This record gives sequence, structure tokens and C-alpha cells, in this order.
Amino acid sequence: MRGLEQIPWLYDGFMVLADALGLRRWRMRLVSGARGRILEVGCGTGRNLPLYPQTAEVIGVEPDFLALRSARRRAPGVPLVVARAEALPFVEGQFDAVVSGLVFCSVQDPPAALNEVRRVLGAEGELRMLEHVRHTRPLLARMQDHVQPAWTCVAGGCHPNRDTEAAVTAAGFAIDPQDRVARGVMRRFTARPAGSGKKAAENPQV
Repeated sequence: MRGLEQIPWLYDGFMVLADALGLRRWRMRLVSGARGRILEVGCGTGRNLPLYPQTAEVIGVEPDFLALRSARRRAPGVPLVVARAEALPFVEGQFDAVVSGLVFCSVQDPPAALNEVRRVLGAEGELRMLEHVRHTRPLLARMQDHVQPAWTCVAGGCHPNRDTEAAVTAAGFAIDPQDRVARGVMRRFTARPAGSGKKAAENPQV
């Protein structure tokens, strides 16, 4: 059974509503300030691609070919590559930024994908993420655990109970507390490889 995320027209219809309810503002903040050579991991149907600054050199990666067909129509000038986040077909240190927008909830192997992100980032590169995460309140987190199996099936791989921020830190990134927004289960933040010399903190407070 194909889930919501694997049916481009259905996914786009859902995202039109989500954007109207405020998600577009999160998207705009995700890409604003991105500079240089940028890799968007899991670009999906390309809803973020037209939002980048015109000076940015963006490449989109997505494992679903049908989604990339929609992305091509939405952003005809952006190079698109069929690939999984766990196996990025790029040389080490190639990008100034890697962007992830509502992706790591459905990545099959988050640690492997984050290792790949770190590999392709330059020494001073940044990871920019917009994700929904495990709730910080134990009762609500247990509710996420309860609905996760059914939701993952219906949504095509989405895990609502993943602690993506903890996974980012465990992969050797330091999250910048000055560029982090937390609202409910939503997170938008910038992270850099730990020890890169940039100002960051590994354990931001909610």
C-alpha cells in the first residue's frame, strides 16, 4: 500500500492546506540565508525549491521518481537526482549547506543518512532542518508511540515519534541555539559538524 508521501498529488493537496495554516512560514525561514552550493535531501515534489535565494546553487535529491516529476515542473532549473539520503552520490565536502524539510521522519536509517550528510558537507558547512519530532511531554510521547505503527503505514513511512534532534547530536552535529525554533512538535534549526569552529551548542534547551 502506497502511503500519503508516495502519492504526489495527494501529498501536494495536503501540503497546500498545511502551508495555508502556517507551514509556509516555516519553509521560508528554513531556506532564508542559505548560500553557496546547497543540497536539499528528500526534496519531494519540490515545494521548497522555488523559495531559495536566486544566488543559491541548489541540487535536489529524492528517492521517489514520481515526486521528482512534480518537482521538475515546480522548479525546472534545479538539477534533480534520484537517490536515498543514506547513499548520497556526491563526493566528500561538496556542499556549503544541506537542507532537510520534513524528511527525517520517514528516512529508513536516520544515523546512516546523517553520516552521509556530514560526509558531503564542507568543513564549515551547515545542516538546516525543519522536522516534526517526538513530543517532550511523556504522555503525549506515549500517544505518538501508540499511533506510530498505523500512521507509518498510512503515511508511507512517517514516524511521528522520532527524536530527530537527539539523532542529529548523536551523529556529531552541534545545534545552534540562536537559530532554533521549537513550537509543539515542530523544530526548525541549524546545526554544524561539532568542532567546526562555529558557535553552537550540542544540548539546546526546549
